[in-house]
Amino acid sequence: MERTVEMAKKKGGFSSRSLRAALDSSPLWGAARVEDTYNLLGLGHALRKALSVIARQQERDLADVAAEAGAEMVAGSSLKAALDLDWDDPVAKAQALSTILQALDAVEFWVQQQQSLDSHTTNQVNQSLIDGRQVQAQDVEVAGDGSPKLRKGVAKDRRISIEDAQMRHGRKSRSQRFDGYKRHVLRDLDIGVVWAVGITPANLPESVVTEAIASDLESQDVELQELHIDRAYLNSQMVKQRPEGLTIICKAWSVRNGEHFDKRAFVLDWESHLIRCQERSEHSFL
Repeated sequence: MERTVEMAKKKGGFSSRSLRAALDSSPLWGAARVEDTYNLLGLGHALRKALSVIARQQERDLADVAAEAGAEMVAGSSLKAALDLDWDDPVAKAQALSTILQALDAVEFWVQQQQSLDSHTTNQVNQSLIDGRQVQAQDVEVAGDGSPKLRKGVAKDRRISIEDAQMRHGRKSRSQRFDGYKRHVLRDLDIGVVWAVGITPANLPESVVTEAIASDLESQDVELQELHIDRAYLNSQMVKQRPEGLTIICKAWSVRNGEHFDKRAFVLDWESHLIRCQERSEHSFL
């Protein structure tokens, strides 16, 4: 990038201290596996991961460790196959959820009794169990009879992968969903150089990335003079606390009028705090 900037300077008409740029986001799919609640909870992934660490440390077979810990099903290749239930039957699914949570309880208790685990193994195992409990907190609630049941709807900031704790559900539009992250790119409109990038979980608003983008520009001694954005960035600190010399260019919202004056007939004088209607005799309102 430095060579591109230097060449642009030599040709003239460009100053790295007077930047015209566009900031936009695009979906960045995560690489980790997105799993359903049953697999996230434990036996399908988190619990198997915890017991596999112990099996390797003790140089034992996973099936033996799982049986000793009270979670025999974790040794199978598939959680749903191991449970051998009718997954279209609501009663069977409720039974499966209870079985998984009981296994999670059993393994937690069994791990606490293990005195031969070194600190590194213990930390790895405990993290997997914590991951399982995180999924339980977000996806499981208690029914009226005291039994566990899956929560209806999607929990706020719902975790969707055991291997990648930061992946989230996101939407490019109402009909297009993606799982992973958002990629934010600040591109020079004059020479095409990318000055800064940012990555956020897919469920976070675009506005949260602009503080990091601004910090990147500051470290490069670059000053924005003109910034093109979409409306998703309007609530950001980069816009709200912009310096006096920064021009923000953004697509306006569609104008929807009611039964009275057309909105476009009004002139907004922000400096004087006045609204003037040009269609009738001039009115001013504080």
